[in-house]
Amino acid sequence: MFILSLTYLKGTEEADQYMQPHLDWLQAGYERGLFLASGRKVPRTGGVIFAHGGRADIEALVAADPFTLHGVCTYEITEVAVTRVAGAASTP
Repeated sequence: MFILSLTYLKGTEEADQYMQPHLDWLQAGYERGLFLASGRKVPRTGGVIFAHGGRADIEALVAADPFTLHGVCTYEITEVAVTRVAGAASTP
């Protein structure tokens, strides 16, 4: 699993200019089955996406985000080896 942490490099007014293309890009990630959950940071300094798949696929997807293409945000991609989830038995 990956945690994609977006941090705005520009103000929210500029982020809002590219919000609909970003949301369309986000929807495509869900449709491809790569994104599990997403949302804004509070306070609104960026966002977070929980994703799964291959690292190369995730990096390519992040590079295609309109926020990335227009310099609105930077991404930190953190890989997590999930060993436990709510409602499921843990794995060694």
